[in-house]
Parts: sequence; C-alpha cells; structure tokens
Amino acid sequence: MQKAKRNYNPHQAKRTPMQGFEPKIELTPAKPNTLRIIPLGGMEEVGRNMTVFEYNQDIVVLDMGLQFPEEDMPGIDYVIPNTEYLVGKEKNIKAIIFSHGHLDHIGAAPILLKKLNYPPVLGRPLTMEMIKHRMEDFEKGSSKKLQTTYIKSLDEKHSLGNFALSFFQIDHAIMDAVGVVLETPAATVIHPGDWTIEKDPTGRDVIHYDQLANLKKPGIPTILMLEALGAIVTKTPITEKEMMGNINKLIGGAPGRTIIATFSSQIERIKQIMEFAATTNKKVALDGFSMKMNIELATQLGYIKVPKDVVISIDRIKDYADNKVIVICTGAQGEEMAALPRIIAGNHKYITIKKDDTIIFSSSVIPGNERTVQRVKDNIYRLSDNVYHNDIMNVHASGHTNIEGIKQMLAEVKPDYLIPVYGNHFMLKECARIAWGMGWGKDKVIVPDNGSIMTFEKGVAGAQVLKEKVPTNYVFVDGLGVGDVGEIVLRDRQMLAQDGMFMIVAVINKTTGQVIGSPDIVSRGFVYLRESKDLLTQTRKKVIEIVSKSAGHGKTENYSYVKDEIRNKIGDFLFAKTERRPMILPVVIEV
Repeated sequence: MQKAKRNYNPHQAKRTPMQGFEPKIELTPAKPNTLRIIPLGGMEEVGRNMTVFEYNQDIVVLDMGLQFPEEDMPGIDYVIPNTEYLVGKEKNIKAIIFSHGHLDHIGAAPILLKKLNYPPVLGRPLTMEMIKHRMEDFEKGSSKKLQTTYIKSLDEKHSLGNFALSFFQIDHAIMDAVGVVLETPAATVIHPGDWTIEKDPTGRDVIHYDQLANLKKPGIPTILMLEALGAIVTKTPITEKEMMGNINKLIGGAPGRTIIATFSSQIERIKQIMEFAATTNKKVALDGFSMKMNIELATQLGYIKVPKDVVISIDRIKDYADNKVIVICTGAQGEEMAALPRIIAGNHKYITIKKDDTIIFSSSVIPGNERTVQRVKDNIYRLSDNVYHNDIMNVHASGHTNIEGIKQMLAEVKPDYLIPVYGNHFMLKECARIAWGMGWGKDKVIVPDNGSIMTFEKGVAGAQVLKEKVPTNYVFVDGLGVGDVGEIVLRDRQMLAQDGMFMIVAVINKTTGQVIGSPDIVSRGFVYLRESKDLLTQTRKKVIEIVSKSAGHGKTENYSYVKDEIRNKIGDFLFAKTERRPMILPVVIEV
C-alpha cells in the first residue's frame, strides 16, 4: 500500500513559521476614540495567549504565554507570539497585565518583555515572582530591569492612559489568578482569563459574578472575553472537597509509597496533601525543579505554611517505611526531563517504582498531548498494580469550567457582546453556539482568529471586525535561538523525521568530468545500508550516469548544476524503488 505523505504547505496563513521578528507592518490607521482588540495568540490553539488592547495612542497587553510544540515541530522547545504589530509602538505600552502564573500566560515573558524594552508590568505577587524566576533562568539579571507593580488587593484601581484597570476574583487551578476589567470611553472589557466555577470550595465562599453586570454605563457596551475550553465539556466538574477526599483515601490505604504526579502550579493541592500527611504521620518529598520553586515562593509570600517536619528531601525517602512516604512530582504530561518520566525510565537516582506503589495522576491532559500521556500511563501500569487517574476515579479537579458554567457566567454578567477566547477554533465556535442557544444575536458574538482586529468606536453602535489582520505567525524557540528556525529549517526537520537523509559523495576528475572510483553513500533514517546492498549498487551506477551526462567532456565549471541533477534524479529513483523521499545531500569533490 502506498505510503501516505503529510502535506506541509509553508504558505498556509495560520501555520507559516516566521524567520524571527520582522520589521513593522503597515495597517489601516486606527480611528480616533476607538477601542481595538487584537489577539496575537490563543484563538486557534491552546496556549500562546496574548491580547493587545489599543485606544488612541495607548496600549495595554494582557499576558505573554507560550505554546508547547506540536508533533510536526521536531526539535522545537516552544512557540511564542509574534509581536511584529507592536514594533515602533513600544513607548505607547502603558502596561503588560498578567492574569496568572501558568506558562501559557507568562511563558514568553522573558523574551517578549526584553523585545519590547521592558514596559511596566502588573500582576499578583505569586505571578510576578514566578515571572521573575523565569526571567532569571533565561537571562541572569534581567528581572532587575522590570518596572513592576504588585496587585496586593483586588480592590485596587489603576489608571493606564485611556484605560481604567480593575480586578475581580475568579476560580482557577493556581493561586493569585485574577479577572481583569478594562474600561475605556468606547467600551468596557471584562476578561476572567482562565476560570472555572467551584461549587463547593474549601475554606471560602462560592464566587458569583452578578456584580460585573453593574459595570454597564449608558452608551458604553460591555464585552465579555470568555475562555472557551469548557464549551465542549458536558461532565459536571468534581469539587475540590470530593477530589481531596479521594486522594486522602488512596494515601491512607496505600500498601507502599504514594507517588502523586500533578502540575507544579497546584500549590493549594500540594499544601492540602502536606497537611493530610502531617495528621497521618507521613513524610512528603517534592520532586521537580518548578514544583519546589513554586512551593518555596508561596511559602515566602505567606500563602502557605508548610507543616513542621513533614517535608523531606527526595534522597531521604529510603529512611522511612514505604507506606509512610508520599512523593509529589512533576511530569504527568510526559515532559521528557520532568520527574515522573525519569522515574518510569529508570533514570531517577532515588526512586525505582515497585508493584505495591500507588501512582496517582492528579492532573488533566493538556489538549494535543493525549498520545504522550497515554504512553506514560501504559508504562506506569507495567510497573505498578495501583494506578489511579480521572478516568477511573476523581483525583483531579480541573481549573476550567463546563457548558453549564459558561451559561451561568453569561447569565450573571449579562454583557452586550461575547468574544470566546483561548482554545482551538471549534471550541470558540461551540462557546458561541451556547450563547446563540441562550438567545444572543449573531451580531453580538464575535469568534476571532489570531490577528483579528475587532473595533468598538465611541458613540457608534455595533462592533466591527476588519478584513485585514495583524501577522501572528509562529515564532519558534529552539534552545537559545528565538525565531531563527524558520519555514525552511522546519520543513527540513520534517523531511528528516519522515524519510531520513541520503548523502552522496562523488569525486570527479576536473579534466575529464568523470567520477573517480565509486561514489560513497551515507544513509541516516532511510535504509539500513548493510541490508540494502542491491539498492546502493544501483544508486551508485545511477550517480555515475548522471555525472557523466551532466559534467562530461571536461565541462565541470558548473557543479551546482551537477548537484541539482543528482538531487532530483536520485530522489525520483529512490522514490520509485522505496516510495520514500529522503533528503538528498549531494557532495561533489573536484580533483
């Protein structure tokens, strides 16, 4: 059966990788007294969240997130937003607001803040400290260049040029997450960021959003920019109380050690596990750099108090009975260098999984990461007889809502316009369908793309979406390189990953133009040379024929033509023989 080829089109507008940051672009000038809302990422994928708000000459930006690489991005560490639109407008940026500390909202900050000459930044204390640590990891001393404002109270109000900024409390899976209100003379934007509605919270009251309906002013529309991940979730979310009850039950009955894999940002959950360990005379070891750092930051800020003598270093777990040890680690998403994958692979210095260990995946699967997580689960099931995850027991409470939560938010806030955000296009469209089903007119719901320019003009009814778009091409980060992996490099990597490489070295007599001896062939990821002798013999003969015809009779001055002939004709020949197209690398040496 013929092998199906993945079609890579470098000219697709939404997926074209860009070669770094390009010069400023020219767009239709903004109308005076008009609010422009421009998402630079997060509207066609999960991650890379960044939105620009512009009124006259003033600019406010919400978040600077990263996107984890997809399967057709070999070697890429992560993807960040393209800030080409902001080139030349750096002095107009009144502030960068960070809604919370997850990487899909702060991960690009070390690169983009420097790119934009370090504009003022605002965020809650834990969020800001996480950004500072990430910046120091990226470039030593860079966090000292920040102009920071810590949001110490949700009652604070800030004037940012034509923008009046205020905040409101939300439920999400990380401490210090906040919703944002941006008021302008043309419109008021309500943006919860990532959110859920916790029906039975631990230690606090249920959050309602009715008060946001009071933001309406005569002649000034309210716009709700609502995260849409929950628009495809029909299942009733588990409560924090039920989840922790299940986790505590598993810990209490574990025959051996308990290993809990969760997100490093689940500080409240880690705190509750440590408190339960203190009451049951167990010890907790944290494993994973980001997890230990986040707990340290939260402790320094006074957000959590670690019970005395409960936490031990990972190298001390052998000093205690197995059923007295709880390991909380990173790596539930299968991240290569995180703790759990190293434990599974047998590369961890202090932990080897035993059959009576209890493994708990207290995490959800990030969209697009399903296959990786499934492989992790398969491998862990081979090692342990006691594996638990949300498919069989409620051991994780998501930080995102469901369809009913979206309906509740719309009913309580009562905005004039809805803009679904943060997710793939189908998620945004499903969120729009929920609103339509509640009686919203289609002119009141805007489903944007990355780069869409949505405008609200003062005193003019209705919203506009301009036909032109701001460039939002992917900017790839690979090691220390930012944007230097462009479409050609990525396409080469994809070719190498699919069909490998085939290098041909031909030595040519500069007088006669003929091949001297037999061409050397090096193959990587294409065929195993020792088992393909017939193919190699035929290929060598073909190379000699091609060189003889294209460079014979001493006409050897144009070796680029000779190499092109080898590349094209050997490529066709190998495809005819194998139905594979490796990357052909001809090397011609003249002697």
